Amino acid sequence: MTAGERAARRELAELLSAKEMVVVCGSGGTGKTTIAAALGAQAAITLGGRVLVLTVDPARRLAAALGLGPMGHGAVRVPAAAFAEAGAECRGELWVAMLDTKAGWDELIRRHAPDAALRDKVLANPLYRNITGRFVNSHDYLAMEQLYDLHASGRYDLVIIDTPPSRNALDLLDAPGRMKEFFGSRLLKWLTVPYRSRLFTMASKPFYQVADRILGSRFLQDIAEFFVLFQTMERGFVARAKEVERLLTDDGTTFVVVSTLEAAPAREARYLAEELRLRKMPLGALVLNRTLPPEVRQPAAAKAASKLREAAADTRLLDELGATVHADPQAVGHVLGEVASRFRDVTVVAGREAERRRELEVVVPLTAVVPAMANDVRDLPGLIAIGEHLLGSGSR
Repeated sequence: MTAGERAARRELAELLSAKEMVVVCGSGGTGKTTIAAALGAQAAITLGGRVLVLTVDPARRLAAALGLGPMGHGAVRVPAAAFAEAGAECRGELWVAMLDTKAGWDELIRRHAPDAALRDKVLANPLYRNITGRFVNSHDYLAMEQLYDLHASGRYDLVIIDTPPSRNALDLLDAPGRMKEFFGSRLLKWLTVPYRSRLFTMASKPFYQVADRILGSRFLQDIAEFFVLFQTMERGFVARAKEVERLLTDDGTTFVVVSTLEAAPAREARYLAEELRLRKMPLGALVLNRTLPPEVRQPAAAKAASKLREAAADTRLLDELGATVHADPQAVGHVLGEVASRFRDVTVVAGREAERRRELEVVVPLTAVVPAMANDVRDLPGLIAIGEHLLGSGSR
């Protein structure tokens, strides 16, 4: 391990120990869920305290990786015995929670409704569940709401959120602002006109008559009623959205951008890092996942590949290797030749990765690297292995 790698691990560990909230974000397919879980597991091992990983990943890979069963709306602790079985001594506690969109919206309505009667009307509205499930990127907004609640509860020393998979990684950050904008939008005014006023213009009457025949006489009324009721909760929703936005820029919050060094994710990571800076949101670190080892670009590696190519034509050596590994010498020669010929492709990819890494390091204060693993990470030992690459083993 190089001195730079040791320094990066130490700095990332110090960053997490100094923060209360860590928002793990990046484009889809970069391993956000795995990195968030690995950071949580290793933070519990090395830093101690109560650590919570909140995942909003619909695939629910995190629970499976930690050996947990089906999860509902609430945090579940990863048993200390699971760490012991993985060969790790856990100084703290690791908790995991899944975002439950249905339970989350019900809780929002109960919190912001001015009275029990209005609360019950909203929850009983026939279109309530369908509308809220598609409402202003509700998954993103609810993730921010739950993040705020967890921070305010004081139950955890560190909360790590695995952000939703999204084509635009900024959707999560924009969700509180979009909620505020919605209450002042023309769309909301248009939706509530049929319910608030019986005075329709002659031009609008045919539309509602056709809609009633096609959709049913209650459809537009149900929509209008829901949003009229929703408007009565504007003050609570807008006030909370502002509080969530303040939390995202708080000194106790940091963002960790996850990316691979492929072209598209690297471009998205740079864009996201620059946008975080423009928004004055605290960018703490960049995690480069599934990277090739720098050794493949060393002259010694190229020389080794050349020797393999020569070995593929040495019949006596192939006979010896075949006997050692109990394989056909010709098959061994074919494998050695393929490895040698493909090595050039690997060095080209590694060179491109190195260039993209240099470009990304310009816009982030700290870069941590996770090498490509031999197998998919499916359990706690695998997460701990990644966590050690990020934070070290905790030994002094």
